[in-house]
Amino acid sequence: MVSNYNTITPEGPAEPRRKSGVIYSVEDKPTWYLCLVLALQQFLITFQSTFSFPIIIKEALCIDGDDVGVADLISTTGFVAGLSTLLQSTLGVRLPVIQAISGSFVTPVYVILRVQESNCPFNNPDLFSNATLPERGSDEHREIWQRNVQEIQGSLMVASLLSVVIGFSGVIGIIIKYIGPLTIAPTLVLISLSLMKIASDKSSTQWYICFMTLFLMVVFSQYLREVAVPIPGLQENVKIFELFSLLLAMVVAWLICLILTAAGVFPDDPTHWSYRARTDSETSVLRDAKWLHIPYPGQFGLPRVTLAGTLGLFAAVLASCIESMGNYYATARLCNAPTPPSSALSRGIFVEGVTGLLSGAWGSCGGTSTYSQNVATISITKVGCRIVSQAAGITLMIFGCFGKFGALFSTIPDPIIGAMFYITFGMIGGVGVSNLQYVDLKSSRNIFIFGVSLLFGLSLPRWVEQNRSSINTGSSDADNVIAVLGGTSMFIGGVVAFFLDNTIPGTPEERGLSSWTQSDDSGQKDVSLYDIPLIQPWLNGISFLKYLPVCPRSFMDQRPSRSEASLDPERNGSVGPAEKLEESVPLSGI
Repeated sequence: MVSNYNTITPEGPAEPRRKSGVIYSVEDKPTWYLCLVLALQQFLITFQSTFSFPIIIKEALCIDGDDVGVADLISTTGFVAGLSTLLQSTLGVRLPVIQAISGSFVTPVYVILRVQESNCPFNNPDLFSNATLPERGSDEHREIWQRNVQEIQGSLMVASLLSVVIGFSGVIGIIIKYIGPLTIAPTLVLISLSLMKIASDKSSTQWYICFMTLFLMVVFSQYLREVAVPIPGLQENVKIFELFSLLLAMVVAWLICLILTAAGVFPDDPTHWSYRARTDSETSVLRDAKWLHIPYPGQFGLPRVTLAGTLGLFAAVLASCIESMGNYYATARLCNAPTPPSSALSRGIFVEGVTGLLSGAWGSCGGTSTYSQNVATISITKVGCRIVSQAAGITLMIFGCFGKFGALFSTIPDPIIGAMFYITFGMIGGVGVSNLQYVDLKSSRNIFIFGVSLLFGLSLPRWVEQNRSSINTGSSDADNVIAVLGGTSMFIGGVVAFFLDNTIPGTPEERGLSSWTQSDDSGQKDVSLYDIPLIQPWLNGISFLKYLPVCPRSFMDQRPSRSEASLDPERNGSVGPAEKLEESVPLSGI
């Protein structure tokens, strides 16, 4: 375990680093055993987002009640996240990033599957009598939720082509000039707010357990984060509460629920308010799940494509691209790496599109994007080497092949899951707000754009949800498209913010464009770390490849980047974004 205080390395105590420095830079290679420990740390920090995604959307998919199906979906999600991480860190942007299922896909999935009430008869008891409903977990039930998965699969694969085209064509180099912090901030905040109901529904199954879990998470992540605990075999104490606060809180809460269940505190009546807090309410899944479950393409059936589903997921794909772009720049800053050239950015978005195709083919029901908490982890641990991310990707793939592991995660009591959702969803909104540090908050222009886009992104989707019958164009396909796009808050708010930010006059410094993409290049100017491994010398010998935007050292890289053209912070006296990020509230403790 490595923390941000004086850390022991295999060669001895690390030399003091400056504030924006790292202990292990992008191309460093720690000893194999330290690499495994660091990879396990990244896995533990990432797993709550990756493996909780199927639990978040299981009601919308109508898979709720088929615990073995949920376990299979959890395993598939972990496997795809690991594969995506390996591809992105090796062939994509080649920074030490972790790919996880993006939260921007949750709301579109819910909206898409709720447009047609027949997608889940269990969620519409007024239209379907109990006599006509199949037994949960039966073959008939599996046919219902697999049909929903197939629709999301096909729509996701088509929508992911947007990332493929944007990345391969190099358009992202043009788009990024117009997308800044004022577009990203309301988009991420609206993603967080749109997930509030999901967290509330899980927590309301037993509020006392939820409050206890939240209390533990807050104490561990905020009040005890500086407490170092002695670990046998290490010469220095480790701040385990800072590194594993959420995991430790969930384990403690789980054990308390286990004791209360054994003591008979929670009722055994499934209709009772506190029943979902029992640790044995889902134990059958541990018995029925397979020990070894290797996910494969088409395991849930052939993908199906719908127009409304595709357009709805287009919005999610675009939002995840924006999120990833910001994380690429932040990772480069924290790793003391040169600003990613246009070819690396294009290749990163291209690979993200490819991994979206793979996610759809495997059936994970959500595309992957660069995990924001991984960026925060680098800022705390000062470990920014690529090989650790690659090892973490392999770890995710391995755990994704064990069905019992996914089944174990699916047995966590609902109020504990709800507490975790409050923290993780809240962090998404917090990361969104933190993007405002780059803009001039004294400007009434910026306050107007952020406030209006946020309120519009909340109000219009609410009206669409409450007045679905008012949307009547004469075409059911057009009605579904309008309902999906109009009901997706991040899409509405992001579009409004993008339009206002690019049409209302403002200087680049005022809009935050000058400082947002700046990187601390004083450590290294060589951009060869973004080269494709093994075959780069061969690529250099093929002259026409320089016209492909995704190839390293392409013609796109010859253009000055926005950060290079912007004012030098040392000349204008401003504080660089790396320093701003270091001064902000640490995120990796969550």
